Amino acid sequence: MAVFFGVAVVFPLLPLLIAKIVAPKRPSPTKNDIYECGIEAKGDAWVQFRVGYYIYALIYVIFAVEAVFLYPWAVAFAGLSGGAFVAMMIFVLLLVEGLAYAWMKGALDWK
Repeated sequence: MAVFFGVAVVFPLLPLLIAKIVAPKRPSPTKNDIYECGIEAKGDAWVQFRVGYYIYALIYVIFAVEAVFLYPWAVAFAGLSGGAFVAMMIFVLLLVEGLAYAWMKGALDWK
């Protein structure tokens, strides 16, 4: 297990370290300019998104993770005990409770 962990840490970090050592270091204003599809950028590079996008994205991720947990449970449902059913229902009810709370607080209203 320790060997696996060591390889998992060293393998991605070693190429980054080698590139850092070998890469030429010639900073210039041109290299720090914004590059956009081969043409000069127009306007500011930072675009502000409404917070509503992030809230919807977060809710999507939560329910996508729920689907990832529910699928194997549903496939193995016939062979599971009553305790597994209760555990999954608690999990689903917690997610539904979170959705109801967000709905009541107005997090899902687009303003």
